[in-house]
Amino acid sequence: MLDTLDAALGRRDELTPPRRLIFIGRGRFLEIGKEFTEHFKQLVDLKPNQHVLDVGCGIGRIAIPLTRYLSADGSYDGFDIVPPGIEWCREKISGRYPNFRFHLADIRNRQYNPRGATTAAEFRFPYQDHSFDFVFLTSVFTHMLPADVENYLSEMARVLRPGGRCLATWFLLNPASKALLAEGRATVDFRYPIEGCLTADRDVPEYAIAYEEVRVMEMYARAGLVVESPIRYGSWCGRSDYLSFQDICIVRR
Repeated sequence: MLDTLDAALGRRDELTPPRRLIFIGRGRFLEIGKEFTEHFKQLVDLKPNQHVLDVGCGIGRIAIPLTRYLSADGSYDGFDIVPPGIEWCREKISGRYPNFRFHLADIRNRQYNPRGATTAAEFRFPYQDHSFDFVFLTSVFTHMLPADVENYLSEMARVLRPGGRCLATWFLLNPASKALLAEGRATVDFRYPIEGCLTADRDVPEYAIAYEEVRVMEMYARAGLVVESPIRYGSWCGRSDYLSFQDICIVRR
């Protein structure tokens, strides 16, 4: 029997992982990949010949639609901490698109890789300085604690070319989102304090983490990254006017 995602596409040879292997965004895997590819074009002006880094690439949710956009003059690099995702991407995507490369990072995470060899706070991205025109992180900082985020922001700034841009998603706490949380309208119930943030799971904080918006702006500034206005706020907290589920920040080096 065809996997449901394969059946939705109507053909078996499409670049789509089996549903059993998808560990992030299973319900809307195809739609989210297409959504963010359009955000990259519309919000960041991503060009087909540019060099792209996907931090937390999963099992190719966004790499797959980018294979139909990036040209042979462009390139895609992605890394993740979940071995089956990287293995599938190397076999199915890199085999067809040699300018799409995937790296396994053995980073410790209580949610996804509890026996990892190093921490995100210590990890150095395996790329040269100024290698990329565009870096993106979708639903990555929403699973990371402050020391880890600070290091990733520093690494992003290092690998971005001057003038390069980054798109990242967050759960941002500000007066509007906190009011909606207090009213019980949020999809994710952030209630447990941890390291100056809020988490939805006291036992596994990395399940979902929300940051004060002011703090995120300060962390970007310390990394030498300039936040572009406006922030595109998401629906996670119960907003009626939104662009995506999580909040989207775009910054420039």
